[in-house]
Amino acid sequence: MTTSFSRGVLVLLAIHMGACVSIGNNVSKGSSAQPSNRAAGALAPITAQQVNAAQQAWCDGLVQVAQVHARGGDARAEASRMIDDLYDYAEGQVFFKPTLAFGPRTFRPTKEGALAYFVGGNPNFPEDTGFALKGWTAARYDNNAAENGIQIHGDIAITMGNVYITGPDGKEVMVDKTFVFRRCADGNLRLCVHKSALPFSPN
Repeated sequence: MTTSFSRGVLVLLAIHMGACVSIGNNVSKGSSAQPSNRAAGALAPITAQQVNAAQQAWCDGLVQVAQVHARGGDARAEASRMIDDLYDYAEGQVFFKPTLAFGPRTFRPTKEGALAYFVGGNPNFPEDTGFALKGWTAARYDNNAAENGIQIHGDIAITMGNVYITGPDGKEVMVDKTFVFRRCADGNLRLCVHKSALPFSPN
C-alpha cells in the first residue's frame, strides 16, 4: 500500500513539474517586458488623430520630394525614405494603385514600383515620369462621410476622401483617395492599401 501510494505521489509530482516547465516555456516565448503588437494594440487603440496625422504626413512627404527635386537635391533618396516611412512594403503587403498608372503596371505591389511611380527613371517602368517631380508646392486632404470619414478596426484604419495638390502654377488638382493604414511593429501607421483616381467627369 505504501509503495503504491509513493508511486502515485511521484507520478503526480512529475506531471505537475512537466506542466510548470510547459507554462514557463510559453511565458518565455510569448511574454516579455515589451508587449506583443496585439497586446499593445489592445492597450493603445489607433486614434482618429493618428490617422489624420498619417494622411497629412503623406501630403507633406509628396511635397517634400517635389521641393528636394526643385532644389536639385536627391529626390530619389527622399522618395525612398518617404516610402519606407509611409508604406508597409518592409513588413507586409501593399495594394497601391497610383493615380496615373495604367496598363500592365497599373498596380504597384513592390517598393521598386512605388519608387518608379514617384520619381521615374526605372527602365522596368518606362511610362513613369515621376509624379512627385511635378513641382508640387502644397497638399492637403479631407475625408468623406460621417464621423470624419475614418473607420478604425483594431490595427487597421480606413479613410476615403480627396487630396488636393497645388502645382507650381498655383492651381489645385483634386484626386480621389482611399487609404488603408496598418499599425506596424514599431507602432507607426503605414499604408497597406492606397488607391488614387482622378474624379469622374461625365462630359
